[in-house]
Order: sequence, then structure tokens, then C-alpha cells
Amino acid sequence: MNRQSSIHLHIEELVLHGFAPGDRHRIGDAVQRELARLFTEKQMPPVLAKSTEIDRLNGGTFHMTAALKPEATGAQIARAVFGGLRQ
Repeated sequence: MNRQSSIHLHIEELVLHGFAPGDRHRIGDAVQRELARLFTEKQMPPVLAKSTEIDRLNGGTFHMTAALKPEATGAQIARAVFGGLRQ
């Protein structure tokens, strides 16, 4: 029997400094799309099997350039969040 897992991820607040306020929805949508892709294609992070709620997550640091589009920014943020779950 092949049983798929289901996950509901709610990010209460994502604080980003230095980005144009008008880009917030494009960045947020890209975070959502990339996280959905990562959870579909990668193995479920072990921390999620142990806990149903994570109060705070440190996604580490990453470097960005001013020329990066909001969609690429969101994807990079999602990878940092997913990586933080895998630690």
C-alpha cells in the first residue's frame, strides 16, 4: 500500500529587510511554490515526524544580489527554510 503523507505548513511571519514592499506577494508566492516542490520531491524532514509545531526556525544566511528577481528570492528563501527543517 502506497500511502502519501500530508503536511500543512503555516508561516506566521516572514521578515525580510531591504526588499521593495510591492514585491512581497511575488516573493511569498515563490516561497510557497518552492516549498511545495521540495516537500513533493524530497524526503520529509525528520523533525516533522517528531513535532507538529515549531515555534521558530533558523534558515541560516544566504547572499543575494540586487538584480535577483522576487521569484528567485522566494525560491532561495524556501530552500533555506527547508534546509533549516532538515537540521
